[in-house]
Amino acid sequence: MKNSKKTKLPIGVSNFKDIIEKNYYYFDKTKFIENILEDGSQVKLFTRPRRFGKTLNMSMLKYFFDVKNKDENRKLFEGMNISKSEYFDMQGNFPVISVSFKKYQEKDWENGFDMIKDIISGLYDEFEFVKEKLSTRKKKKFDSILMEEANLANWKNSLADLSNYLYDFYGKKVIVLIDEYDQPIINSYIEGYYDETIDFFKSFYGAVLKDNEYLEMGVMTGILRVAKENIFSGLNNVKVHSILNERFTEYFGVLENEVETALKDFGLEYDLSDVQKWYNGYLFGETKVYNPWSIINFLDEKKLGAYWVNTSENSLIKLYLQKMKKEIFDDFSKLLNEESISKIINDNVTFGNLEANFEKNFWNLFFHSGYLTLAKKYDVMKKIVSVKIPNKEILEMFSDMFIEVYFKNTGIFLGMTDALTNGDISNFKKYLKEILLENAGIFDVSGTYKEQFYHGLMLGLILTLKNEYEITSNNFAGKGRYDLLLKPKNILEGKEGIIIELKIINGTENLSNDKIHEKLEKECEVALNQIDEKGYSSVLKNAGIEKVLKIGIAFLGKEFEVKFEK
Repeated sequence: MKNSKKTKLPIGVSNFKDIIEKNYYYFDKTKFIENILEDGSQVKLFTRPRRFGKTLNMSMLKYFFDVKNKDENRKLFEGMNISKSEYFDMQGNFPVISVSFKKYQEKDWENGFDMIKDIISGLYDEFEFVKEKLSTRKKKKFDSILMEEANLANWKNSLADLSNYLYDFYGKKVIVLIDEYDQPIINSYIEGYYDETIDFFKSFYGAVLKDNEYLEMGVMTGILRVAKENIFSGLNNVKVHSILNERFTEYFGVLENEVETALKDFGLEYDLSDVQKWYNGYLFGETKVYNPWSIINFLDEKKLGAYWVNTSENSLIKLYLQKMKKEIFDDFSKLLNEESISKIINDNVTFGNLEANFEKNFWNLFFHSGYLTLAKKYDVMKKIVSVKIPNKEILEMFSDMFIEVYFKNTGIFLGMTDALTNGDISNFKKYLKEILLENAGIFDVSGTYKEQFYHGLMLGLILTLKNEYEITSNNFAGKGRYDLLLKPKNILEGKEGIIIELKIINGTENLSNDKIHEKLEKECEVALNQIDEKGYSSVLKNAGIEKVLKIGIAFLGKEFEVKFEK
């Protein structure tokens, strides 16, 4: 690690030259270059979640291979792992085309195409010096791209043509680097102009990466491998390295020994197990890795917290959740309870036929985006594998998203939980009524999904309060099994323990409103009596918690009653 004694952290810095020259802390991943060169495939695609070092690695490749500023760039790698390799002589040997679609965010194809033209035109501007060796015809084509006056066919061939121009100038084949190749495709799917985008990029990528006599090597990064029938049709020279593969794993993410060294370098006395709980848990191939963005921010802030989820693009995740919220409720609940679920996971995610394949694509998307990980080593022979939430950071994100997706108004929900923990039953009841009126339509509370709705309500309470309370549901205590029990984590603060028993009434036989509420009140009494008769409070008493708030809630559709005892 070249900068192991440096304490300046590269928050948001992904330019390799800046990191080295400005003495930022750097996890040495330069051996990636050696492994790239040893890999026999002409075009390589690396799929990893956002903020896992893809852009920095691509920048590193550019500065290593680029024939421009060869001697100056060589100094960047002095003392690095690659400098000890036999492949160090390959430094500065190729023209390099490097393009990134990382910032692509457009509402329609017209604006999207304008953005693409601007990116490619800027690339041509960088290489305007090659025109001196071009024929008159090629100069004209070059200028049409440079001035954004080209026709569609020329735009589709623009990267392939540029590789030709660079070969004419240098007499060397070209390395093409395409960072976040799938961002325009994902964005267009969310915004509803997927077909136009796929049509363009299928030709755009195909022209430069397939049967291009001027191509030495192509390297692409992205989150997803968009299935062959969509974008890689005919591109049979692409070797995909996903998070399911072992090879190259150590170059995307931070390894445990690197984290241990960093903790020492920054004088942090955190227990490694605590850092693991927050940021580890990813199983890429057979290797456990940490989220690099989170580790860097943790080292900078010097406190454990959620960093990655606050910056990641969650639009596609939320789109899927809204579409599938009823169908995936049970699985979502298991994940939030830190259980694993069994799903079909593979390297392909297909947008084109998504409408008929939500269930298949949904979990693949979550997995490849870094929100789920393998519960155990991937077996390529097994179609169904166990997946789970990798760490506490992602659990926090999922918890917030669960409440947002299923209960919409998070402010009301938080108001309800505050009222509950403060023993303010009047306001608790008021907020609960608002939630039921506004959100009960998420699940038909008088039909198939009513049990899920009430279970979801309780799960939301658990997720919101889990930092203050040890919360268990449907566990044994005394002589029976309680619905929900909240035990304060800090007994010295004197908080009450809380026990909630739910009763759900079916069928009213056309009772009047007064009779319905009379029935609900009786069920609340039954719930409170059950708490006492079954001795549920014994769990809290044995833990030294003397004050106990007992709550009985009875539901009938959107109607409910609450009673409590202290």
